[in-house]
Amino acid sequence: QVQLVESGGGLVQAGGSLRLSCAASGRAFSSLDMAWFRQAPGKEREFVAAISRSGSSTYYADSVKGRFTISRDNAKNTMSLQMNSLEPEDTAVYYCAAEGRNWYPTNRWKYDYWGQGTQVTVSS
Repeated sequence: QVQLVESGGGLVQAGGSLRLSCAASGRAFSSLDMAWFRQAPGKEREFVAAISRSGSSTYYADSVKGRFTISRDNAKNTMSLQMNSLEPEDTAVYYCAAEGRNWYPTNRWKYDYWGQGTQVTVSS
């Protein structure tokens, strides 16, 4: 089993920045492909960004390209999402996800492990 714990959410004004972190335990972190998803009230959970187990490959949703950066530290068993130029449309619960077998980076149904989520609220 893999346990994922997110942190770093909060309230920020439009144009501001936040950094989310995801701490993993229960399995070798370097064997997991990782991602961030988000879910706004009344909407489907959507892909935000993903990073391969080595960190060599990253993927981003078009809506966050150029503003968000995903990274990981395999020595510390952590993944991060640096979010800059935040917009009210970025308001959502952000979830950390992990997959240790076949990786489909943007497909939420292919991730086996999920964190509990952290709220990000961007005020206008």
